[in-house]
Amino acid sequence: MSDNVLKVSGLKVAYGGIKAVKGIDLEVNKGELIALIGANGAGKTTTLKAITGTLPPCKVEGTITYQGESLKGSKSFHLVEKKLAMVPEGRGVFTRMSIQENLMMGAYTRNDKAGIEADIAKWFDVFPRLKERAQQLAGTLSGGEQQMLAMARALMSHPQLLLLDEPSMGLSPIMVEKIFEVIRNVSKEGITVLLVEQNAKLALQAAHRGYVMDSGNITMTGNAKDMLDDPRVKAAYLGE
Repeated sequence: MSDNVLKVSGLKVAYGGIKAVKGIDLEVNKGELIALIGANGAGKTTTLKAITGTLPPCKVEGTITYQGESLKGSKSFHLVEKKLAMVPEGRGVFTRMSIQENLMMGAYTRNDKAGIEADIAKWFDVFPRLKERAQQLAGTLSGGEQQMLAMARALMSHPQLLLLDEPSMGLSPIMVEKIFEVIRNVSKEGITVLLVEQNAKLALQAAHRGYVMDSGNITMTGNAKDMLDDPRVKAAYLGE
């Protein structure tokens, strides 16, 4: 069996006459942390939404396979059962539920009560702020706290592939550092990660491989460390 977890081939997404994604190819192999970087509006979030079946009505062409199976026609809520989880841009926490309830929702496909309780304890250890506020409504948390909660909730499902959409957006530098520490640790645990991120330097420092997306096209791919030293990446995305 191939180590390929996710394969995107010839993906095109068009909203009316606007071509958001123009025929991209992308692969994520088992255990990899892949960074998809690019400017705002490059098509990165649209690509993730195409993978998860959460696009608004539009024209989609190409193939997306996960664990060797086509995702065509898959409902997004079925993907969690298939061990694919996403932390969307903007966090998407259940604002009128407590932190504890949000974490329980992340485990709704599981029935191992002791394991669920152990995982909640684990994420409370990783994010002590969440533990302190366990019964607080998620909607009253700061942006950074909501990002912690969204990540912990996704990981409660024990995903084999975790999609992260702009996890550092709008966060303070110290919170960004914490989030990326968790991303690196999750990768070390063997969870495959596809990370969409505008902070190209942090993303490539954490990743094994990277893809650069520009105006709906993949314009560059390679070893993440090599890309950090590439003059084109430095000029366009690292401010050097």
